[in-house]
Amino acid sequence: MQHLYAPWRNQYFENKPESCIFCHISKNTQNDEDHFVFHRDEICLGVMNLYPYTQGHLLYIPHTHIDSPESLELSSWIHMQHLIYQSCQLLYAFGAQGINYGINIKKSAGAGIPEHLHLHILPRYNGDTNFMSTIADCRVYGSDFIATYKKIKTLAKTYLNPKKEG
Repeated sequence: MQHLYAPWRNQYFENKPESCIFCHISKNTQNDEDHFVFHRDEICLGVMNLYPYTQGHLLYIPHTHIDSPESLELSSWIHMQHLIYQSCQLLYAFGAQGINYGINIKKSAGAGIPEHLHLHILPRYNGDTNFMSTIADCRVYGSDFIATYKKIKTLAKTYLNPKKEG
């Protein structure tokens, strides 16, 4: 296995809240910029994944601390699906050439934070799986994370509207 030096991740290990990280972000609206929240409403929030699979990897997280979708009110689930629907256009405007969408429900399914449900939506780009992924077994994130966040947050104002149908 290859090991890459990534000292910026030290902040993740040192500053982890004692409670659920997603509940912490949900409750601390004054820190939205620090937590890379690009969307917030009464049901859920949208955040940039701090350890993205690709540039623009988004997470949607319900404010309710649950670990599986069937524990969520159906209206809240539909609301989140509507945001995912609108996020496709957001990500295409960002430059995505394809999109992956998924959920890892609980630890056995691969959830990194299994105690709090979160939905992933990832832009994909032609060539984003190249020799580094297939031969070197590692990924390269080749863009500025803060610049990506600012662009996503700007696009969210245009594309994410829970009351809008499309």
